[in-house]
Amino acid sequence: MHIEIDLGRQRLQLWNEGRVLRECLVSTGANGIGEINGSGCTPRGRHVIRAKVGDGAAAGTLFTRRRPTGEIWSPELHAKFPGRDWILTRILWLSGTERGRNRLGCVDTFRRYIYLHGTPPTTRLGIPGSKGCIRVANNDIVELYDRLPIGAEVNLHE
Repeated sequence: MHIEIDLGRQRLQLWNEGRVLRECLVSTGANGIGEINGSGCTPRGRHVIRAKVGDGAAAGTLFTRRRPTGEIWSPELHAKFPGRDWILTRILWLSGTERGRNRLGCVDTFRRYIYLHGTPPTTRLGIPGSKGCIRVANNDIVELYDRLPIGAEVNLHE
């Protein structure tokens, strides 16, 4: 089982044995596509899920530095902190597999903290808008989290 993310179409597909099991809209980097640390861009290439965070967390649980804050997203909380980077529900932390492209040095996806993660229901999916991560609807990230093991492949392409 693996994931294909089409950065141009802002679509994620979950594949198994040559068949698409699930397709959903995502939101990638507002700054576009790129691998450089600090760019706010979404990296390309072959990756694996290196870590999973959020086992058993309630939908809407807010994470900061991969730790639950004790808060659950709500419209009132959103209004109180409008500029917050909402990392919700589950995290699939990516690690690049292509040395010099998305692994090691200034292009290291893992060290850039690039995740697939849940997002508020107010997030517009299908258009770029993140700080480099891949935003996914909460129900979709829970399904991906439950189905995919650590080490599963994730390919991000144009």
